[in-house]
Parts: sequence; C-alpha cells; structure tokens
Amino acid sequence: MSLSLIGIIFVQGYWINNTVENNEEQFSFNAKQILISVSNRVQYREFEEMFFPFREILDSIEEPDNKTIRQLLNISIDNTTKSFAYANGILEEDYKLFSSFINFNIDTVKLKNILNRNIDVTTQNSQNNNIKQNSKSKLERIKGLTDLQRKDYEIVIGQIASFIPIHRRVKKEEIEYLLKKELEERDIKVGFEYAIYSNALSTKVRSDDFSLDHPATYAIPLFVDNEGISKYQLLVNFTGKKQYVLSTIKGMAILSIIFTLIIVVAYSSALSQLMQQRQISQIKTDFINNMTHELKTPIATINLALDSIKNPKIGGDPEKVQRYMDMIREENKRMHAQVENVLRISQLEKNELNIKKERQELHDIIEDAVTHVSLIIENREGYIKTHLGALKSSVLANDSHMTNVVVNILDNAIKYSETEPKIDIYTENVKNSIVLKIRDQGIGMSKVAQKKIFEKFFREHTGDLHNVKGHGLGLTYVKRIIDDHHGQIWVESERGKGSTFIIKLPLIS
Repeated sequence: MSLSLIGIIFVQGYWINNTVENNEEQFSFNAKQILISVSNRVQYREFEEMFFPFREILDSIEEPDNKTIRQLLNISIDNTTKSFAYANGILEEDYKLFSSFINFNIDTVKLKNILNRNIDVTTQNSQNNNIKQNSKSKLERIKGLTDLQRKDYEIVIGQIASFIPIHRRVKKEEIEYLLKKELEERDIKVGFEYAIYSNALSTKVRSDDFSLDHPATYAIPLFVDNEGISKYQLLVNFTGKKQYVLSTIKGMAILSIIFTLIIVVAYSSALSQLMQQRQISQIKTDFINNMTHELKTPIATINLALDSIKNPKIGGDPEKVQRYMDMIREENKRMHAQVENVLRISQLEKNELNIKKERQELHDIIEDAVTHVSLIIENREGYIKTHLGALKSSVLANDSHMTNVVVNILDNAIKYSETEPKIDIYTENVKNSIVLKIRDQGIGMSKVAQKKIFEKFFREHTGDLHNVKGHGLGLTYVKRIIDDHHGQIWVESERGKGSTFIIKLPLIS
C-alpha cells in the first residue's frame, strides 16, 4: 500500500510537471507567432505609408537615377503625409544616417522594372478603367499590384526606408498596441516589456522596465530585406509567463493534489488505527493477564483458608479460625478493591461518576493519605517527609477521591522503589493555585513512559521482573480525577534517579 501510494504521488508529480512543460512550449510557440505577426504588421504599415508618395515620384519622372530620386525625395515628401521625409532636419538625431543618405544607392533596375510595368498597365487600360482604378481605395490599389510589382516596390521602398532612424519608422505606441491586440486575440493574459535593438545595441524604441536578463525573452527580426537580412530585432519580455502557464493547469493540479492528500490522510489514518488496535489488543491481553493474576492470588488464599477451617484440628482452635477468617476478609476486600478500580474508570469514561465537591484543605488530605501507607513504609524501612510550604491550601474537592489520588501516587512510589522507599512531599502557592509535588528516589522512567503514563492499561516493561503488581489503571484514575477538579498533573523523571509527580489545583477564597 505504501509503495502504491508513493507511486501515485510520483505519477501525479510527473503528470503535472509534464503538463507544465507542454504548456510552456505552447506559450513559446504562441509568443513567436505574436512577434511574427507584429513584425509583419509594422513592416506592411510602413510599406503602405511609403508606397503612394513613392508612386507619385515615379510617375513624375521618365528615367530614374539615384541623384534624381534623392532630390525628389528631399523636396517632395514632407512630414505632414505621415510617411517619410528627409529634408529640414528630420534626421537631426541620426546625423550619420543622414550623411549616408546623401550618397544612398537604390536598385535602379528595380525602378525601371516598376516604371515599365506601370507603362504597360497604362497602355492596356482604357480611360474609363483608369478613372475606376483611381477611385479605388488605397488598400485595394495595393492589393491590385501583381506579385512582381509588389516585390519590386518592397525592395526599393525597403532600401529607402533603411536610411530612416528606427524611432521614426516605428513608434512605441504602435508596438504596445499590436502586442496587446495579439495577446487579446489569443486570450493570453500576461504583462510584457519590449525593446528594439540595432546590431545588438539598444535604440530609443523600448519600454521603461525592459531587461535582457529576463528568462521569458523572445526576439524576432524587424524590417527584413529581400535577402532575409535585418539589422533590427524586436525583443519582448513576457513578465507573467510563469504565472500564466501555472494558471492553465491550476484547477486540475489543485484537484489532483486535494485527492492525493485525501488518499494520504485516509491511508495514514487507517495505518494509525491499525497500529492503535494492535496496541490496544496487546494492552488488553496484558490487562487480562494482570487482572487474572491479581484475582487468582486472593482466591487461592481464600480456598486454602477455607480448607484449613474445615480441618478438625484447626476448627477446634478459635484463634486460628479467627485468623483465617480475617485473612478471608482481607483477601475479599482486595478483590473488591480491584473490581471497584475497574468500575470507577468505566464510570469516569462515561461521565457517570457523580463527584460531589466541598471546601477541603489539601494539607489535611495529604496527611490522611500518608497515614494510609505509613505501615507499608515502615515495613519497607523507608520514610515519607512532608514539606508543606503553601500558606493557602483551600481547594474545592472531593475528600475521598482526592485522598485516593494521593494514595495512588504514593503507592506507585513505594512499589517502584527497589530499596527502601524515600518519599518527599512539597506544597507551594503559585499565584491563585497550589502546587503539590511528590518526589521519590525509585527506578524512574523513560521519556516514552512519561508521555504514556496516564494512558489506560499502560505499564512500563521492566524486563523479566514481574514483582510489581497492577494493571495500569491507577494513574489513569488519578488523571481523570484531577481533570474533573480543573487541575493539571504531569511527571518529571529520569531513569535510575526517581520521579516527581506534580499536581496543580486552583485555590478558593
């Protein structure tokens, strides 16, 4: 089951990672298509704007040459046409380009081809057709060009436009508008930064926060000539690429993770319950064995006492009979106490034990509890010393149950002392509470035992020693009673150095 669960988690992780990679590839493909579309639109827009002024120039000359074209461009095309203009300082920021334009050289063969094709079209069309041709929109007139005509125009116009500085050929607003439009058409919601570079050098056409180091940077040549060469590149950073890619699988990924977590939690819960059931089963087995042992001894003692009383020799001696009767009575009380202990725990769990509380002095309860175990302490040649330093000891408590609490702790201190038991009892006031500490010098307990000591049926294993009797209910009872009195109990212990049980109860005025 564990291997299968790990396998499912790895498969889910692989699927999510693979989907992210596929979506990143799809995003990269869309980004390249967006840049191609923007580049084509910018180049076509420039061609549209330069086509008609240039066409008018060609229509006004018979034999084109570079000098004539340059002169006509300088005087004929001004800035009001929203096309291109070279006169009156339009290239003031790019003086080198202006200087090179003075000696610019365009393909005169292409110009002649354009003129010849224009003449052929003019001779073939009638006057009515010419009027109809002139009445067409600019877009229709451009679309009406043949492939050869269009190609010739593109080559020559591209050569002329190459002398214009890039910040005159394309505006930042145009780049932003086209990028936003392309992203909206593809329903891609990401931010972007852009820049145009010329021969790896930055130009003025760029956004404020563009960075070449951005991981999601895509580039496309801009204003490509007829040979496929361009000195300009449009670079775009898609700033929200990672978030967009993750958002495309967010829904399925979240569902997948939730379902996987449910499986993990359910599996962990089932495994925990199995281990708990196994532990409970072992504890119950130990409890039955201990309880059997606890009841078997007094029963055997009672049987022996009864058999002895039946003996005529013993039956004729009143003292011996009384002795055996007292023995039977004590063993019967012992069995009754064991059964009562189990029943009290059961009643506490069901909240059926009615504990009536009255004003009590905790010091009096401690003294009373000490008297219950004083004979056992004397037989073991040990001692119990009280250091009752609390000035206030009034608590709201049940005398009987609280006495049993102290007796249970003292009894444990005695049982788990290998030599003579040495027990010290301390009290002190802490704010509005009284703290009771019962310290012994017994065998102590491990860290694990300290965490489980108040659990039902728990008894720490002491190797092959079975001299300590009990069935793990005494401290469970103590914990329930202290909780019912709105107090706290915990233990501090170290193996081989004894234990200290600490009880904190609220005082009453």
